[in-house]
Amino acid sequence: MTTATVCGTRCRVMSIVLAMLSGALFGAGLLVSGMTQPARVIGFLDVTRAWDPSLAFVMGGAVIVYAIALRWIRKHRRDPWFDLKFHLPTRRDIDPALVIGAALFGIGWGLGGLCPGPGLVAAAAGSVPAIAFIAAMLVGMYVQHRTSR
Repeated sequence: MTTATVCGTRCRVMSIVLAMLSGALFGAGLLVSGMTQPARVIGFLDVTRAWDPSLAFVMGGAVIVYAIALRWIRKHRRDPWFDLKFHLPTRRDIDPALVIGAALFGIGWGLGGLCPGPGLVAAAAGSVPAIAFIAAMLVGMYVQHRTSR
C-alpha cells in the first residue's frame, strides 16, 4: 500500500510541496551564510593559512536546530504528516564501500570547495564551476549505480 493509497493525492502533493519549501529554505540559508562560495569552504578546511571558522558555526547551528526538532518530533509525533511512517536508517555497520565513498566525498569537497547542497544552489545561480561540479557528481552517481549491482 502506497502513501497515495492511504492518504490520497492531496497528501502526496502536500508532501512534494513541503519538500520543495524545505529545499528552498535550505538553499536560501546556504546563500545567506555564504556556503555556496568554494573559497569559504576551502578557507575552513585549510587550517594552516587564514582559517575561516564560519562553516563550523553554520554546521553547529544546523546540528542544534536538528537536535531540538528531532527530540520534539520523537516526543510528540508517532507518524509523519504526509507518509505512513518515518524512514530512518537501520544499518549500523561500516563497510569498505562506505569508507571509500566517504573518503571520495571528502576529497571532492576539499578540492572543489562544494558538496551537493551548496553545489546545486551555486549551479542554479549560474556558477560555471558549480555546474561542472554537479555534472561530475551526476557522472559519479551514475557510475556508482551501474557498478554496484
